Amino acid sequence: MEANRKITKGVEYLLGDPKKAILKISMPMIIGMLAQTFYNIVDGIWVAGLGADALAAIGLFFPVFMIIMALAGGIGVGGSSAISRRIGQRNKRAADNTADHTIMLGVIISLALSLPFLPFLEKIFSSLGAKDNIAQMTADYGRVLFGGAVFLFFTNAANAILRGEGDTKRAMYAMILGAGLNVVLDPIYIYTLKMGIVGAAWATLTSIVVSAILFIYWFLIKRDTYVDIRLTGFHPDKEIIKEIFKVGIPASLAQLSMSISMFVLNLVVIKAGGTDGIAVFTSGWRIVMLGTIPLMGIATGVTAVTGAAYGAKDPEKLETAYMYAIKIGILIELAIASITALLAPQMAFIFTYSKKAARIADDLVSFLRWMALFYPTIPPGMLSSAMFQGVRKGETALLITILRTIILQIPIAYLFAIFLGFGLTGVWLGVIAGNTIAASIAFALGRLFLKNFYKIEGKIARAAS
Repeated sequence: MEANRKITKGVEYLLGDPKKAILKISMPMIIGMLAQTFYNIVDGIWVAGLGADALAAIGLFFPVFMIIMALAGGIGVGGSSAISRRIGQRNKRAADNTADHTIMLGVIISLALSLPFLPFLEKIFSSLGAKDNIAQMTADYGRVLFGGAVFLFFTNAANAILRGEGDTKRAMYAMILGAGLNVVLDPIYIYTLKMGIVGAAWATLTSIVVSAILFIYWFLIKRDTYVDIRLTGFHPDKEIIKEIFKVGIPASLAQLSMSISMFVLNLVVIKAGGTDGIAVFTSGWRIVMLGTIPLMGIATGVTAVTGAAYGAKDPEKLETAYMYAIKIGILIELAIASITALLAPQMAFIFTYSKKAARIADDLVSFLRWMALFYPTIPPGMLSSAMFQGVRKGETALLITILRTIILQIPIAYLFAIFLGFGLTGVWLGVIAGNTIAASIAFALGRLFLKNFYKIEGKIARAAS
């Protein structure tokens, strides 16, 4: 009776029609991610009002923040994937235990990551070449976020648990609450309370803490989620930790590889088109990232649904979810590509309306129109990676990401742009070609995995009969 009473809508989706599950789980995540993207844009606008030094300080801290987010996100993906598989196995007790481990690992890693570095932040940023005043500003900003890292990791872990049990509506509510509160608090902390750049950090941390309180209410007070979190009497289980890390560590490394790839691509762009080329690339890439948000939401659904199907040992359901997601993803990205190609001049104007920036307008329009060829190539690669995360093959997902970002995109971009002399257009062609090849390989690996999964489960079924 207890098991039946605890079945939630999200779990019903995971255990039901895979096509419906992909749509129901993905849509709230797309909305939540759009809200966070809007916050990031607004946050940059408010900080820009503090001047170039403040922007430099934020920029200096950004790589460090990316590492923190990669680690927090990796633990979340590992925990979410494991919970989905336990739900597919209809093993609620194991799902509960996995949720406990996800929370505890997040807390422990956040403390190990933040506490040792807090006293030395200014020295660290000075050693990286920052001037005294910028190093001080960066350290003041970073000290707030490092000090609150435990809340950041907790909210990531809690959000991941909800995604793992298919409850992306509440995950969306938390994301929207955090982003909305941050937008409201930024001008108050930065300007009204005259806290400057530190105010931006406190606005971010306040929104994270409020989101954490909301998660605590859902999990520990209201207790109407599928998984039960009871941290009292927690005992570490090596097998669960190993399972979370098996997906989580590759997911973290994949995020870091993307950051490294963007850094190296920037160097190729500078060589091909100078600082104007960087302005074109960084401005245009913001629009490209907006265009991929629907896929990121769908990827969340793919990991959860394929994880549940894998736990249930149901290859047909897994294949249906995987292939349906790719078809939907390609259709969405084709629509985005068409809109981008058609409205490229209007989109470029957002970044080139001033006289000083007008000179890059034509190159930015060209970039956006080349990227129209890029969008439809993304779904097979990204969603194959998401499927591999769902079925406990995090190392394969990492391989796909490294293949795309470092092994293929960078050398091909260099070949076209510098060696063959195509300039900036060569960089854009390299990004498109590298992604296309990697996506094709990822999809082939996905189909091969499905073929083998069918064989394994078919043998088991024949042996049982």
